[in-house]
Amino acid sequence: MSGTYTATMGDRGRLVIPLELRRHAGLTEGVPLVLVETASGIVVMTREQAREQVRGQLAGTDLVAELLADRRRAATAEDAE
Repeated sequence: MSGTYTATMGDRGRLVIPLELRRHAGLTEGVPLVLVETASGIVVMTREQAREQVRGQLAGTDLVAELLADRRRAATAEDAE
């Protein structure tokens, strides 16, 4: 289920997440949240949701191989000088 909810910024920057959304998302007092600024606006998610999003974005990416390839190119360019 997805929906649109409104919240009003309170004093000292506090936001109250509507009860229905907290229940649906399983948010309880003390749950750490991550706020991500994007081109479209601000996204609020739990740490686990943020972790899963990053994992999804990196899926199929071999960062070590990319780093090694970059280093080899740099070394080749330095040797050519």
